[in-house]
Amino acid sequence: MKSLFSEEAVSEIKSRLNQLSPNNPPQWGQMNAAQMLAHCQFPLQVALGDLKLKKPNALKRFVFSLVKTSLYNNKPWKQGLPTAKEFVVSNGKVFHVEKENLLNEIDKFHLKKGQEQWPPHPMFGNFTRSQWGQMQYKHLDHHLKQFNV
Repeated sequence: MKSLFSEEAVSEIKSRLNQLSPNNPPQWGQMNAAQMLAHCQFPLQVALGDLKLKKPNALKRFVFSLVKTSLYNNKPWKQGLPTAKEFVVSNGKVFHVEKENLLNEIDKFHLKKGQEQWPPHPMFGNFTRSQWGQMQYKHLDHHLKQFNV
């Protein structure tokens, strides 16, 4: 599985982002391209500790533990999976602003490639550095495929 800690994976993601336009229609889901770019910033911000989420109750944490490995394994995510309410973007966004913000978040995350200790994810618990990198790549890849890039 590719990782956002790899130079090659970051270059690939940035190249694909540069192929995206505000007019790319989604292959599934409700978000437009600008909203997707805003949405993709949230998981990076959680990993970096810049976005704090409330910890779910014990039952939800148990359910999340059952799907945790799917976040970073080699199997593609299914289309139309539910997202955390904190990550839902339904208001209007400016494409070029959100694209620049996402590129900045990717760079900030990639610069942490040597960091071994990561804070626990509020919903899924602990991840290794490798799992954080794979999960972030997989999320971006999923949404770029959503817009056919």
